[in-house]
Amino acid sequence: MNDPEIPANEVTPESVFLRRRFFMKASIWAGSTLATAGLYRAFSPRSDVKNTGAAISTIPETMPQIPLGANDKPNTFSEIAGYNNYYEFSTDKYEVAAKARNFVTNHWSLEVGGLVQKPRTFGLEDLLKMDAIERTYRFRCVEGWSMVIPWVGFPLSRLLAMVEPMSQATHVAFETYYDIKQMPESPYAGIDLPYVEGLRLDEAMHPLTLMATGLYGKTLPNQNGAPVRLVVPWKYGFKSIKSVVKITLTDRQPPTTWNLAGPEEYGFYSNVNPTVNHPRWSQARERRIGEGGMRETLMFNGYAEQVAHLYAGMDLRRNF
Repeated sequence: MNDPEIPANEVTPESVFLRRRFFMKASIWAGSTLATAGLYRAFSPRSDVKNTGAAISTIPETMPQIPLGANDKPNTFSEIAGYNNYYEFSTDKYEVAAKARNFVTNHWSLEVGGLVQKPRTFGLEDLLKMDAIERTYRFRCVEGWSMVIPWVGFPLSRLLAMVEPMSQATHVAFETYYDIKQMPESPYAGIDLPYVEGLRLDEAMHPLTLMATGLYGKTLPNQNGAPVRLVVPWKYGFKSIKSVVKITLTDRQPPTTWNLAGPEEYGFYSNVNPTVNHPRWSQARERRIGEGGMRETLMFNGYAEQVAHLYAGMDLRRNF
């Protein structure tokens, strides 16, 4: 049977058709942003989050500690563990902790491969045996809120050195764990899953870049990315991918989840830069969770002295 002819003026333009998913996602983000704005006005940490993880023994830090400002007091555990971005569980930052409570991370494995001499799969026991250090970092989210978090973990460079990157490797790709059975609300996240991220190799090898296995001296809570997550303190929080199961060294820039979802809004680099606004809000100021007022956003989240050289000669408005 022949299909009836559809009038030309009723045919959806191809460009609109191809962008339909982005429009749908944008509506989800907008709703999430409005909800976040409301939460700013009346922030009250969840009272049901407890630091029940296993204690992690640490060794003395060999890298000089970067001093935080006088106003950079660490957030409380309940603030850090009770207000989370983890879309696989919920887009409501207050609900993530409850909905991730039964997330099973036993028998975890982290596959590291690609352009390396010695590909290897690390078990959770291997990761927790890595000599851990404690570092307190500013943590800045793209929506305009921030925290100061006492992470426990080890430099990513240590892990990469064990697999011996090949000379042609230029970038590092990351992939998070994804299981719809454990994350039943994930179809409503508004982003494609599993979540993926990436760094240049020199960013990944920088001594500030951390693989976190805990915070406040104990193993990571589920809602904060258990059992192992990336922390890149001079970039917006979404670059610090949670619950990592795969790391791949490659010779090209890897895809990243938010850049795929909205390339006009989220660049590959995603360095904290108060001079470059997000299309829907300013990045010039931020609200520290637990505080009532706003504060000026620091270039590279306050780590410019340590990392600005990585981007020498680059147009940071174009390479946002």
